[in-house]
Amino acid sequence: MGITFGTSGWRAIIADEFTMSNVRLVTRAIASVLGEETAGGGVIIGYDTRFLSERFAAECAGELARLGFDAYLTTRDTPTPTISYVIRTKKARGGINFTASHNPPQYNGMKLSTADGAPALPEVTQKVEQRIADILSGRASFNPQERDAQPVMIDPVEDYLNDLATKIDFGKISKAGLKLAYDPLWGTGRGYLDEVLRRHGCEVQTVHDFRDVLFGGYSPEPSERNLGEMRQLVLDKGLALGVSTDGDADRFGFIDRDGTFVSANHVLALVLDYLCESRSEWAGGVARSVATTHLLDRIAKRYGRDVYETPVGFKFIGELINEDKIILGGEESAGLTIKGHFPEKDGILACLLVVEMVSSRGASLGEMIDEIFRRDGALYCERVGIKLTPEVKERLRQRLSADPPGSIGGRKVVDVNRMDGVKYIFDDGSWLLLRMSGTEPVVRCYAESNTKKDLEVLLEKGSQFVLN
Repeated sequence: MGITFGTSGWRAIIADEFTMSNVRLVTRAIASVLGEETAGGGVIIGYDTRFLSERFAAECAGELARLGFDAYLTTRDTPTPTISYVIRTKKARGGINFTASHNPPQYNGMKLSTADGAPALPEVTQKVEQRIADILSGRASFNPQERDAQPVMIDPVEDYLNDLATKIDFGKISKAGLKLAYDPLWGTGRGYLDEVLRRHGCEVQTVHDFRDVLFGGYSPEPSERNLGEMRQLVLDKGLALGVSTDGDADRFGFIDRDGTFVSANHVLALVLDYLCESRSEWAGGVARSVATTHLLDRIAKRYGRDVYETPVGFKFIGELINEDKIILGGEESAGLTIKGHFPEKDGILACLLVVEMVSSRGASLGEMIDEIFRRDGALYCERVGIKLTPEVKERLRQRLSADPPGSIGGRKVVDVNRMDGVKYIFDDGSWLLLRMSGTEPVVRCYAESNTKKDLEVLLEKGSQFVLN
């Protein structure tokens, strides 16, 4: 199987497919494409806390410098949104971050961003894939005059944190002086989020704020399952909130003051409601992926805002940010950005927005969710992955491409959305989305309904629809 780029770049198992030689190969292919796509400007190279990430990044930066590019290499592990910031401020051609985000520790990856700081769109990554094949086959014509040059080392921490001050009301945060917990999950957020919160009057207690290339033995994802230690800290110390970022700090997770994990969908709803209230002068709508809660639609309707639905993949939301059409863009997989920020998800920004919101309103996340449910009606959304045998996979593929059934599990299908996967919308407003994985024999089943109990029923009906 060749090297392929998914929604967030190329990811592979370290020392299996992710090797120094393949890193050099992918670097040369990216250099060739960037050389055609943009004129002038350097390339920003960063990395996360995974095994050998700094070595892979140094190899990539060295290769780019030899190929005639101005290569800028970060001095320490760096969040993905910070790389996006540096690309834009240095007017770079693009950037490469060595990260596998929230994937298991045996993986690493190369995430390609373009000159706007956004994840590379499919038309760019497809060119890179083709260029890799061309290099391997000897068809490539990319043979620049190599030079004896070294990358330039950069430390973007302070500039990035200062930029956040233009988007976050740190006055509200300082006035409240909240006591918080933070779990960077051994990732790149440490020294960023905790540092800026302390500078603005918060008392922050951290867990897992050191490098562990194995991430404690599990994926560095800020999920309910992985935040048990931070949850206990919140409860034991009576803290106002627990905040977390994933391995490359582009995703978020929250533990409320009563120890409850708050889903990403509900966090997006809270932030949208807060932005419409606190930044009412901002023009624009809201963007969500096809897999994300329709609670955003209800809140947008209440405030008279447009809703933009996108395929899964933050690059599509990034395009709307670049076009200045939205005040918030979010995905159910805990990705968020706002008007005036970068076209890239930013877990640090998300955490700061929520801390500002709690500081301003003086209420818990649970209390704020109850208020939104009272105004707009309750909605609960969840996803599960269903493994498929080759026979079931082929049968499901045919079923999804056929005309929709009149009903699923006794629910009447009133609309079908084929933007990304197949989304069946039912007469009671609930919905079921089935998306086939492009890399493994799995279908992802998303569902939303107005009670937790009915959501469980709908997910079960979805599983039966897939497997039977």
